[in-house]
Amino acid sequence: MRPSKPVFFAMGGREWALLCATILAALLFTAASPFFATMGNIDTIVRNSIELMLVGLGMTLLLAMGGIDVSIGIVMGLAAIGVANTLLAGWGALPAALLGPAMGAVLGLLTGSVVVIGRIPAIVGTLGLFGVYRTGVFALLGGQWLSGLPTNLTGLLGATVFGVPMAGIAIAAAYLAVWTALRRTPYGPHLLSIGNSEEKARLSGVPVIKVRLATFVISGALTGLAASFYVANYRNVEMAIGSTLALDAIAAVVLGGTSIMGGRCSLIGTVLGVVLLRILQNGLLLIGVPSLWQPVVTGALLIGVLALEMPAKRLGELKMKWMRG
Repeated sequence: MRPSKPVFFAMGGREWALLCATILAALLFTAASPFFATMGNIDTIVRNSIELMLVGLGMTLLLAMGGIDVSIGIVMGLAAIGVANTLLAGWGALPAALLGPAMGAVLGLLTGSVVVIGRIPAIVGTLGLFGVYRTGVFALLGGQWLSGLPTNLTGLLGATVFGVPMAGIAIAAAYLAVWTALRRTPYGPHLLSIGNSEEKARLSGVPVIKVRLATFVISGALTGLAASFYVANYRNVEMAIGSTLALDAIAAVVLGGTSIMGGRCSLIGTVLGVVLLRILQNGLLLIGVPSLWQPVVTGALLIGVLALEMPAKRLGELKMKWMRG
């Protein structure tokens, strides 16, 4: 069995096309709105990209494995509530910051257990857990926002190290760690092998259950880390937290070149997909398109990419069959 060649941090044709599309979108919105290319708006785009960068990294691994998790937005909400309550209890910034990824990892393990050990299709299992987790968010918040949180977490995660924001360091470290695991350890080939064919991977000796569970835990931990940065940046937790996060993450990752059918992923593609998606959402808002239409644009992008990708994938399969005789 030969898994698809991993792209990871390399710039292929898909990544270059995405980079050009991102630059073109930025130029068009700059021409359409005098507020787009301002430092304040660029800072807004960057801040709005932090959580999606981390959650998108986890989703990249899940999709490359042939899985999916539509509950990640609510997982971030639950982790954010835990972080906020820790701050309110006076535990301090560091315990609150660490609680986010810890809660995310535990919830990721729970999600993975339902899907992997329970042998429930990922889309069905995570959709069911979405409802369960959503009820948990409503119950914990009691119909009210958590607002006016202490500023100590903002001071910790909003700090800079040698002029580099902590968020940038965390994102770079997360992507580097995942790249190392994919490129330098058996985890990468095992992940892509499962994405290509779980049955063939199992017959080849790949520890399928361990790899799948580990991937859900990693995704959960990254989502929990995103929750810590969310609370630090906005100092509140609202009822609708994470409501469109799963859709945004899937769209950005698929746009970046990771196959929704599994077996192929691109980390730099995910980064570019996140940037392009946030630029589109921000730019459309500035030119007067209501925010209500943002999920429509995201969904249309996702459908468009899949509509182009699926025939190409099928054509590639037919070509391989023809070459084999």
